Amino acid sequence: MDWLGPEEWSAVALSLRVSLWATLAALPVGLFVAYILARCDFPGRQVLNGLVHLPLILPPVVTGYLLLLTFGVRGPVGSVLHEFGITLAFRWTGAALAAAIMGFPLMVRAIRLSIEAVDPKLEQAAATLGASRFWVFVTVTLPLILPGILVGSILGFAKAMGEFGATITFVSNIPGQTQTLPSAIYAFLQVPGGENAALRLVAISVAVALAALVLSEVLARKMARRIGTS
Repeated sequence: MDWLGPEEWSAVALSLRVSLWATLAALPVGLFVAYILARCDFPGRQVLNGLVHLPLILPPVVTGYLLLLTFGVRGPVGSVLHEFGITLAFRWTGAALAAAIMGFPLMVRAIRLSIEAVDPKLEQAAATLGASRFWVFVTVTLPLILPGILVGSILGFAKAMGEFGATITFVSNIPGQTQTLPSAIYAFLQVPGGENAALRLVAISVAVALAALVLSEVLARKMARRIGTS
């Protein structure tokens, strides 16, 4: 990427780092939440479903501000973490947290749809043979929903790459530290002569988004064929 300047490359590299960690951190929680929403009936289920999708409805700046209030050094959670030497606000780790939360609804929805598409009779048949609920999930459900998990991960990663509002509110826009790809585009557009650099980063953003959409569509079709023939 010789056609990218040092500041541009730094923003791309940081975005990849933030998006990867955001996806890895959100995936186990997303899988658990998607499963209980798809297979469990309990009081407050709709409330949980609403909370999961809340980041899609709220303005991203509001989400970022709530993160700052909660995980800032004076926040109820951030102050406790700060005692252990962990600071999220105005750090790249905070950017990963914001990106994970913003991409979480897309991840959960993709995984939940894949779980709901699995015939419960397959799980029941395994349970009648004496398998525990966990073992049924590992040996029956998980292999069938693997494409859905990959779709959710790809969508979550792509959303993390494009996250701007919550990130800039929570961790600001510090070059080399918290300046992700969207933040760098915004910064370049604020200075004279920065249009070319912004355009190059826009091209990368579009390429990543298109690749994610195409790959998720291919995996979704694969998931449909697998479940349809199971």
